[in-house]
Amino acid sequence: MSLNSIFQYFVPKDKKFFPLFEQAGANLIVMAKALKESVYTTDLSRRAELNKKIEDLEHKGDDITHQIHLELGKNFITPFDREDIHSLASSLDDVADFIQGASNRMELYKVETPSQAMKEIADLILEATDHVAKALNELRDLKNIRNITDSCVRINSVENKADYIFDKAMSELFEYEKDAITLIKTKEVLSAMEDATDKCEDVANVLESILVKNA
Repeated sequence: MSLNSIFQYFVPKDKKFFPLFEQAGANLIVMAKALKESVYTTDLSRRAELNKKIEDLEHKGDDITHQIHLELGKNFITPFDREDIHSLASSLDDVADFIQGASNRMELYKVETPSQAMKEIADLILEATDHVAKALNELRDLKNIRNITDSCVRINSVENKADYIFDKAMSELFEYEKDAITLIKTKEVLSAMEDATDKCEDVANVLESILVKNA
């Protein structure tokens, strides 16, 4: 057991890191919902509004990440290992970055008619972020290990589904799409979206590491 873990037995419940992680999780859900709406609409002006909203939310996520790092610098005792706090904050920030990246590419490339694969992966991003947020909300009480583990398993399942949809979409794209510009646009957007699910899986991996160390 680490020195930090021993100290935790003698200090009050953390009132800084857990609320910040919960805010980060809630922010990801709002971003994912906005991305889903953006993918399902063909109204380019509405998509531009949603892209701006997602950009603002990504900046909000950056602020939360920055605050977590500030708290790490100010607090000697943390609720779990400092490296894991840093890794968790960074992986959550990565999810936000790729959600924003997917939205931005749709806007920049003027994707008029999002593909079915984009819609399906957008659905999965929202599902994954929901599980991420649920797991983060359980961190306050590590006695509920089963709930966190269940969320991690579901995140991994979602990521596998996104991989399958992405690979199938790429296969069909290169086989049937004859317009090179459309092919590149579609590939770039799908890549960013699939990467967002990969980053959710990275969050799950960090959470599982925390569980192992604090079991």
